[in-house]
Order: sequence, then structure tokens, then C-alpha cells
Amino acid sequence: MAEIKIGRMTLGACSTNCYFLYREGTGEAVLIDPADRGADIYEALKGKGFSVSAILLTHAHFDHIYGAKQLQELSGAPLYALEAEKPVCRDAYVNISAQTGRKCTVEPDEWLIDGQYLEIAGIKIRVIATPGHTVGSCCYYFEEAGFLVSGDTLFAGSVGRTDFPTGNMGKLVRSIREKLFVLPEETKVYPGHGDATTIREEKLYNA
Repeated sequence: MAEIKIGRMTLGACSTNCYFLYREGTGEAVLIDPADRGADIYEALKGKGFSVSAILLTHAHFDHIYGAKQLQELSGAPLYALEAEKPVCRDAYVNISAQTGRKCTVEPDEWLIDGQYLEIAGIKIRVIATPGHTVGSCCYYFEEAGFLVSGDTLFAGSVGRTDFPTGNMGKLVRSIREKLFVLPEETKVYPGHGDATTIREEKLYNA
């Protein structure tokens, strides 16, 4: 079976990482966190020969959702988020977009739960609930490829901030220790901001 590949676009004022995953040799992609400029994302993927089969959110802060509606409209792809993230998706003040002067909310087509498996574009995806950065933050684990898309839960050498609405540092630390650090150490971690890392590196060096 062809390998699963991952690509990245870094977009918006917060330099948010938008990822697309695909099985080599196919024209279908799974898009994670459409940070901004949904039309640009759509055109960039179309130019590479991809159609968008699904849009997944790791959480619903403004810098991760600004491109969602436009990308949905252009691609026709369904939008997914963790069920616990409803208050962040639906309230512009909770997701911080109101404070930026550009109010934005999203309404996913499907709400996910912890431990759920999705199979999209020939790729199996495990949903891992990791509350802390927001109440419904989650990560997506691609076991076959050894990839984890961690959103703003875990960064290289750092973790997501918890001083925004619904954030909780105690829950964030537990999420990382109990949900992420139990994954294979060679797992490659692709965060919402900054460079990729591994579970091994973060277990050793992330204070």
C-alpha cells in the first residue's frame, strides 16, 4: 500500500500550521486546521492535483478556523471537531475572534469523541481528546505513518497557553502525560505552530 505523506502550509498573523495528509499516488487529501484564506488553501491543493475529502479541527481558536467556511464552500468537504469543543466553535468571544476584530464561528458537520476512528481518503485516523489548551482540544494520530498532529496541545519544547477561555494547565499537562507520552517514542509530532518534533524529544527535554 502506498505511503501516507504530510504537507504543511503556514498561514495567518499567528503563523499557524495547516497540514494536509494524503496517500501517495492518490488525489484525495485530509486537511487539518484551515488557518486562514480558505480560497488560497483550496487553490494551492487543487494546483497540486488534490481534492479535499475532509477538514479536521484540532481546536477552534480563531487562527485555526478562519479559513474553514470558505474552504468548506469551495471543496464541499465536511468539517469535524471534538464534541467538547462546541462552546469554542460557536462563540466568537470564547474562540478569541471577536477580540481580533474579525468575528468567526464554525459549525462542524460531525462531532467527534475520544478514541474514535475515522477512515477518510484511505487513511485511518484516531481521535485523541487532549483538553487543556481549550476544553475540546484534540490531536489526530496516524498510526500507520507514525504521525501525530498535535494542534496547540504540544509544541517542540513547549505547550499551548491556557490563559484563554476554557483553558486549564492541569488538564493540559495530564493530557500530554497520559494521552501523548504513551505513544511510541519515534512518533513524529506536527504542532499547530513551529517545527516538528518527536514524542521522544518532548519526553526528554520538554519541561
